[in-house]
Amino acid sequence: MLPIVLLKSLKSTIRKNCVIACSNGRTKPFGTLATNQCVDSHLIGDTICLPLYRYDENGNRIDNITDWGLTQFHTHYNDTTITKQDIFHYTYAVFHHPAYRTKYEINLKREFPRLPFYVDFHKWATWGKALMNLHLTYETAEFYGLTRNEIATKATPKVKLKADKTKGVIILDENTQLTGVPAIAWDYKLGNRSALEWILDQYKEKKPRDPTIREKFNTYKFADYKEQVIDLLQRVCTVSVRTIEIIQQMPEDCI
Repeated sequence: MLPIVLLKSLKSTIRKNCVIACSNGRTKPFGTLATNQCVDSHLIGDTICLPLYRYDENGNRIDNITDWGLTQFHTHYNDTTITKQDIFHYTYAVFHHPAYRTKYEINLKREFPRLPFYVDFHKWATWGKALMNLHLTYETAEFYGLTRNEIATKATPKVKLKADKTKGVIILDENTQLTGVPAIAWDYKLGNRSALEWILDQYKEKKPRDPTIREKFNTYKFADYKEQVIDLLQRVCTVSVRTIEIIQQMPEDCI
């Protein structure tokens, strides 16, 4: 097992970069998500950020995967064609591996994630690259093809934003539902919730406790974003299904 000292903590401003964010496994199940945007420390729980690059105070780009780390992979696999970006993709695939999360569940709660050397490095790197591309481009993914059903015509329908996993239904409000959500889509989770449920939670109308904020600044209404949310749910459903399809290709007995 390699300690990920080859991926130093993110401390500098993200410019042209990509980050593997992963939860520390203490307060929520271990999870991971790639992004090319600046993130806070609670993106998916208490988050550790592992960027592909770092930048110094002069703006110079530095590989965040060390030469020492690259050498470990070259030596173990007897393959000098492996690149640092390949290792980055490999890491992302390993972090999604259900058997990895299960076997090292206790370790992931108390220490920095470590990397095992799996057989067939390039297959894992390919899976990781495919997963990363899916997650970085979720906003432009294809629509899954969920069916939109208008079940009422109330002028000001009550907001629901709930999921019925058993029936494969997303209830947006009293007027509108999306049906045909495949069971597999709920299996792609960010923390304790599926990615689809995460979207529903983020767009709920929530009343601030502070009376001043509630009176002067609480202008958000789901109705203003309804079409945008439907668009996003269609795309994230596609991403969720394809993510699980890739994960299902990963062997269970490689560790």
